[in-house]
Amino acid sequence: MNEDIFFRNLEQQYDNKLPFVVYSRPINSIIKCWLQNDDILHSTNTFKESGFVFSPFDLNQSAIVLPQSECSHHVLEIDNLQLDEKSKTEFKLSSEGKREHINLVTKGIDSITNGELEKVVLSRFEERPVAEHPISIFKRLFNTYKNAMVYCWYHPKVGLWLGATPELLFKIEGQQLTTISLAGTQAYNPNRNPNWTEKELKEQQIVTDYLAQQITDYTENTNISEVETIRAGNLWHLKSRLISRVSKETELKSIIEALHPTPAVCGFPKEDSKQFILDNEYYNREFYTGFLGELNLQFSKTRNPNRKNVENNAYSIVKKQSNFYVNLRCMQIKDDKAIIYVGGGITQGSIAENEWEETQNKAKTIGRILR
Repeated sequence: MNEDIFFRNLEQQYDNKLPFVVYSRPINSIIKCWLQNDDILHSTNTFKESGFVFSPFDLNQSAIVLPQSECSHHVLEIDNLQLDEKSKTEFKLSSEGKREHINLVTKGIDSITNGELEKVVLSRFEERPVAEHPISIFKRLFNTYKNAMVYCWYHPKVGLWLGATPELLFKIEGQQLTTISLAGTQAYNPNRNPNWTEKELKEQQIVTDYLAQQITDYTENTNISEVETIRAGNLWHLKSRLISRVSKETELKSIIEALHPTPAVCGFPKEDSKQFILDNEYYNREFYTGFLGELNLQFSKTRNPNRKNVENNAYSIVKKQSNFYVNLRCMQIKDDKAIIYVGGGITQGSIAENEWEETQNKAKTIGRILR
């Protein structure tokens, strides 16, 4: 399918108020779109369906699924998309909500100092007017963020979300589980590498240790990579990769409940930090810091039982794969406004004013996409 037809189908789907998702995984020149045939709202609490899932931060609320069997599927392979660019409006930082966020962060620091929490991730949102078609925003995300899962998701009964998230929650291919520990944030400077503080290194280690502990009951032979620095847009992050083998009797929902939400988007201990967020943030996160991705899709893998005679003895087995990304660096389009969600991890030693500045850097990362 050529580019014009691919996006014409998407625009028509949106104009007809029918559900869809268009997305591209990191370091990938393949864009996929799923177009649901009707506007029925499908939800799940079991994660046994096959489709594309869009889950909220709070798993007590149902995740939304675009069922694979109820959608038409299209694929476009391309490196860069054509986009008629109009003049860019400078993304100006806003001080609106600064006092409220600093008060919130101070309250989080107090809970950590009192020994109630070890870490808590606190967030806020900014609003910006937006007039362009959401598909144009998606195209710019794809052209700009090659190291991220970029997406545009829409359901007329839920809303419209776009994002460019660098963070894999986890993926499962057959029995192999891969998850990522991603934490720590510094503004990108092309002239020097980041100098990570003890606070940031500790924050990333909390996430790594948590993930390793959480998958212990469901996996074996976990390997953890060395910490590395990666770039996501105009930000630096710390990253480690964990790979292990899932026990055959383990259900996908068990791993989801074990890993989501991670300390990178919630805190530690998980239930205490999550409750702090629900009780003290000034808004409902909805799908921000939830997760999204392909759910229980089948794939074939070739095995060769006799390597001396590969051609005659090769056979295929069918396995399931799922890949979920944390819904970070995202925005919701509502009533001609872009609602941009940003947050940061609070630990012992955090300074409220610095945490405000970090959220402003993150707002620029996604906000500069708007025109």
